[in-house]
Amino acid sequence: MIFSPNRSIDPHFEKAYNALYAGKGNLCRQEPSMDKKTRKIIARFQKNEITEYFVYRVLARLSKCENNRAIIKKISDDELRHYFIWRKYSKVKVKPDNFKLWFYVIVSALFGVTFGIKLMESGECDAQDAYAGLSHAVPEALCIKEEEHEHETELVRMIDEDRLKYMGSIVLGLNDALVEFTGALAGFTFALEKSGLIGMVGLIMGLSASFSMAASEYLSTKTESGDKNPLRASLYTGAAYIATVITLISPYFILQNCYISLLLMLVFAVLLIVIFTFYLSVVKEISFKERFLEMFAISMGVAGLSFAIGLIVKKVMHVEL
Repeated sequence: MIFSPNRSIDPHFEKAYNALYAGKGNLCRQEPSMDKKTRKIIARFQKNEITEYFVYRVLARLSKCENNRAIIKKISDDELRHYFIWRKYSKVKVKPDNFKLWFYVIVSALFGVTFGIKLMESGECDAQDAYAGLSHAVPEALCIKEEEHEHETELVRMIDEDRLKYMGSIVLGLNDALVEFTGALAGFTFALEKSGLIGMVGLIMGLSASFSMAASEYLSTKTESGDKNPLRASLYTGAAYIATVITLISPYFILQNCYISLLLMLVFAVLLIVIFTFYLSVVKEISFKERFLEMFAISMGVAGLSFAIGLIVKKVMHVEL
């Protein structure tokens, strides 16, 4: 097991919390009567908070950066404090959602802490909107909503992650490979009409282009005054380019029919655009629809133009293989 979170709450935290509220007068003592439906809603919010507490606790332990660890620990403590507030009204102890706990920990490990946290917090938007409706029963509900929406968002933005710092380099490699190779492979398909040959030409061209792109990114980053490491930026660009090329040419090495390979390549291109656009929309908080349509239009537009060029070149030059 890579992760083994201890799903128990620190008793010292609970004692400190209860002692804190013991001296706050009527802040939590006068509890209005609630129906079962309201208590059920509160228990659901309580479950979300305790689940997120354990997610953040695991992520803090996994983080190698001391600054990031401190920020994530602060968010974790906030979630636990919110849990105790809800528990004062629900009158029950709830366990974390194990599926969500492992899902967000694994997603964060694979795609980065910032992506995992923002994805998790975006899933709580509906819950935050519902907090206002509970303010009559839970006076602290609006305060919790404010903290969830603003305070934690600001803390997440303070997290320093290499993959976000070099996101521009990754975007450069992926975008160039998508635009160039959807077009190039489309043109090769109509000009060469042999699946294996198209794959081989595409692989040679793709590897050469990835080295060229990496070198260009290295020189470009070196002339800038930013804090990015030129070598690391070039590696991110080259790796993104090669990964995209291999994904796009793979159907030509698997299937004999070059036109079916072409169709599958276009499907893979669209899937890459969807996945990467979704990642960017979560991390950078931009519109998924606008970014997706832009990348889709450019990639498919170049591919369509290359179809025509490949067909025209073959007809005009009378090349037969």
